Amino acid sequence: MAGLLHNITVFMEMIKFSHTIFALPFALSAALLAAQGMPGGKQLLFIVLAMVGARTAAMALNRLIDHAIDAKNPRTAGRALPAGLISRNTVLVAIAISVIVMFWAAAMLNPLCLKLAPVALFFLVLYSYSKRFTSLAHVILGICLAAAPMGAWAALKGTIELPAWVMGLMVLFWVAGFDILYALQDLDFDVKEGLHSIPTALGVNGSLWLARVFHLITLVLLFWLKQLLGLGNWFMVGAIIVALLLLYEHLLLRNGDLTRLDAAFFTMNGYISLTFLGATTLEVLL
Repeated sequence: MAGLLHNITVFMEMIKFSHTIFALPFALSAALLAAQGMPGGKQLLFIVLAMVGARTAAMALNRLIDHAIDAKNPRTAGRALPAGLISRNTVLVAIAISVIVMFWAAAMLNPLCLKLAPVALFFLVLYSYSKRFTSLAHVILGICLAAAPMGAWAALKGTIELPAWVMGLMVLFWVAGFDILYALQDLDFDVKEGLHSIPTALGVNGSLWLARVFHLITLVLLFWLKQLLGLGNWFMVGAIIVALLLLYEHLLLRNGDLTRLDAAFFTMNGYISLTFLGATTLEVLL
């Protein structure tokens, strides 16, 4: 039992389970907007299970596929797999369980969600290999997280309508933007190892500017979503706060100062996703 608890603890830390906060609020927000109120408890349960299963499988796959690269990188050499804190077999079992949970939850929602589950899994696997052959890995990650609100909308509506596409694109550009910033940490290592990323292609300044453009597009899509659904003051307040948080995130990194990158990545983006959920909840329920 002690060994099992140890493996679970190490695994949860390895996949950064707490970072589910980046995508889950968008899935819950999409469910609220699609239902125009509080969805049923069963629907919410299976949306959360599908989301957590997909995200857990994605992170575990990434750690497993990248473990040799992680072992060479001083920033990631201490991660569980390269450090020998957890076995490959344990990670494989966890991936299998996560995928089963994801597909089961999708099947319990509706036929469309089940049909989309293999597509989502394809992109989750593709992301883990993408930096070996394309600088667009950040966009592929954005596609993976965009599936959260789009899948939740499909779970409630049985179809993917224009607001769901707008919300998915909004998440795509938001995620791709902050992942470009995050990848700046590994610029020198990626160049040395021949790995592909926006930072290796554009350098620090080019990457900062592209991330700004991506986040500007995010805001345009955010306000389009408000207009499209006729959302009111609560959502507007949330949208303004999100805009200010994105501005502050980029101010932290102005002039290529990467010393505050952790704060910009983790703190600001966690606040952004929770702000969006809070504003959506107040708008729909009040």
